[in-house]
Amino acid sequence: MTNTNVPATFFGLGIAPKVLELLERMKFKTPTPIQHRAIPLAVEGKDIMGIAQTGTGKTLAFAIPMVQRLAQTTHNGLVIVPTRELAIQVDETVNKVGQPFGLKTVVLIGGASMEDQIRGIKRGARILIATPGRLIDHIQRGTVRLDSTNILVLDEADRMFDMGFAPQIEQILQTVPKDRQTMLFSATMPRDIMSMASRHMKLPINIEMAPQGTAAERVVQEMFVVRREMKTVLLAKLLSQYRGSVLLFTRTKHGARKLTRDIKEMGHSAAEIHSDRTLAQRKASLEGFKVGRYRVLVATDIAARGIDVKGIELVVNFDLPDDAENYVHRIGRTGRAGMEGRAISIATPDQADQVQAIERIMRSEIKVMQHPEMETQTLYRPQPGASSGRKGVSRSFVNKSFARGRRRFR
Repeated sequence: MTNTNVPATFFGLGIAPKVLELLERMKFKTPTPIQHRAIPLAVEGKDIMGIAQTGTGKTLAFAIPMVQRLAQTTHNGLVIVPTRELAIQVDETVNKVGQPFGLKTVVLIGGASMEDQIRGIKRGARILIATPGRLIDHIQRGTVRLDSTNILVLDEADRMFDMGFAPQIEQILQTVPKDRQTMLFSATMPRDIMSMASRHMKLPINIEMAPQGTAAERVVQEMFVVRREMKTVLLAKLLSQYRGSVLLFTRTKHGARKLTRDIKEMGHSAAEIHSDRTLAQRKASLEGFKVGRYRVLVATDIAARGIDVKGIELVVNFDLPDDAENYVHRIGRTGRAGMEGRAISIATPDQADQVQAIERIMRSEIKVMQHPEMETQTLYRPQPGASSGRKGVSRSFVNKSFARGRRRFR
């Protein structure tokens, strides 16, 4: 359950005075709910399983206790994340807290120089922030030893499992000492993660800040149903209506490349971020988006998990996600840090099943809108009692979208 009685300051959470002074200088004044719940337990060395959406401040929730505890010992810390971009952003936060205490960090990710990483390790890095594959590369080369690691953080664990990193995570967990503190954070808690936690964690305390699948509370969600060939036409109208920054999701990297070209032809500045781009290109796209060089950032799910940008006005699901749970992660990129945001999804008439899967995950309905300049379309749904196979299925157009009536476009 969420504890709504969040204190006005970080005082009283078991944080050392010097860390409190540092937080004040960094202008961190009021803890978020996950910070309020997790920090006191983590400072005591408890194992934690935190369920929280993106943009809730969970990086600081594990960075503060990790730095405070490591500053008192000669042990090391390890943070494992699913993507390169997230590793870089986690490093920025951990560095801000750890540097005043002499705690150096090093980022171990693919696409970056192995030699530079080895030099960072040799310079005495106490906190490793790594993606699973590159960390195992270092372990196998003998350039990283984890025998002095006594604090382990698994951040966005569900995403790591979605990306197929479960075997690597198991291998890493066999390498780190058993006598350690483990903190696991995830937006959802599927059965395979629960199983891993039961094997590798010591009586973990469950902190659930929102029901699994809960979308960001401050995000207005809308959906338009159009024919496939009209999706780009609708996008052009949306980009003309909303003037702020836009994070746009496509299903494939090929789609991301094509759509980025289309958006530029519409007269908007745009960049793309997906697995075919080099690390340097992805960093340049993300940084350009942050500073306003690019108004639109087009991303695939694999690349987007590390995007932590404040002030994104609109998230557009140009393609619905293959995995319904990714919808929650996508729209969580707007409406962050107490700000309001908007998420618009573009569906085609034959995607009723995918829409229903998303609504089941969220336990809520998405408003279906009608654009005044677009031809009205409805989701093409099976009639009640019809079989789900393609042959012999009796189907009809549902003129009341999701039987809720159609709401006019605002």
